[in-house]
Amino acid sequence: MEPVLILGGSGQAGAGTAALLRKWHPTLPLTIAGRDIGRAQRVADELGGATAVTVDLGRSDLGLPADSSHSAVVAAIWDDHLHGLHYAQQREAPYLSISSGLVDVAPEVVAGAKRASASPILLASHFTAGTGVLAVLHMAREFDRVDSIRIGAVLDELDAGGPAGLRDLERLYTASSAGLRRRDGVFTWLMASDSQAEVRASDGTVLPAQSVPILDVPSLALATGAPNVRFDYALGESTGRRHGGAPSLEVRIDIEGADAAGAPNRVSRYLVHPDGQRPLTSLGVALGVERLIGLRDERPRPGIHTPESLIDPAYAVERLTEVGASFVEASIPEYHIV
Repeated sequence: MEPVLILGGSGQAGAGTAALLRKWHPTLPLTIAGRDIGRAQRVADELGGATAVTVDLGRSDLGLPADSSHSAVVAAIWDDHLHGLHYAQQREAPYLSISSGLVDVAPEVVAGAKRASASPILLASHFTAGTGVLAVLHMAREFDRVDSIRIGAVLDELDAGGPAGLRDLERLYTASSAGLRRRDGVFTWLMASDSQAEVRASDGTVLPAQSVPILDVPSLALATGAPNVRFDYALGESTGRRHGGAPSLEVRIDIEGADAAGAPNRVSRYLVHPDGQRPLTSLGVALGVERLIGLRDERPRPGIHTPESLIDPAYAVERLTEVGASFVEASIPEYHIV
């Protein structure tokens, strides 16, 4: 098999993804691509069975030799010129991106539509590269009908990622201060003043939050049929750091609906990782790569895909547990879903 090309492979998400892929598939060749060859080489050396290259995202050929060939292209950084996508399409290789967000995903969708038969494209610009969506869908299997989903994510302000991650957050906040919810079956844009919210952490602390425009909302709404879906995002001190530890990640998941007997049902849980968002983001990318290149199930057809269209939620939860995440039952105070 040709190597997987990881653009931004020496950054937090890229290096974490490479480490997981090496652990799961020891013989899978990897190419760690970055602007700093020294950093990329250090990551490659630690992995073993990997090579390091420099790339120029401003060039359509990425600055790589014309005879380069890869089994997949992963954009673990923002592919602002879409040259990584075009490089993959020209070689009919699968492509995965995580940094476009809902507000910047349109160019990727259009580029994919123009060459729909070229390669599978996995749009994973969800929170933690789709692992949160997969966790929710696993929980939703306890329901026969889902009426409402509310996600409340707490990201520690010291855990927003490296320089590239911080630039992504700034860019996405600059692009839109509006929120997106599905309300009574209608995807509804909220002005900044209407998108203010609160998220209750597992220790009971209430943090100011905002409903954000994120791919998790349409992914969950269309996967479950839930007419009411919202994603509230809080950036501040996490429970882990508040109690003297490292920055942690908490994602509160509240689902309402009915069980198989038609009786009302509600579950409220936290998806928690003591080491913050990086392990979950890296896992989301690694799960996507594994599926795209046929290391788990058949390689998907060419076209546009999202994490929930390719990855089994139960399998994702198994992997979440392996990387140190856990589910914690939440108390249910006066906490309205919509």
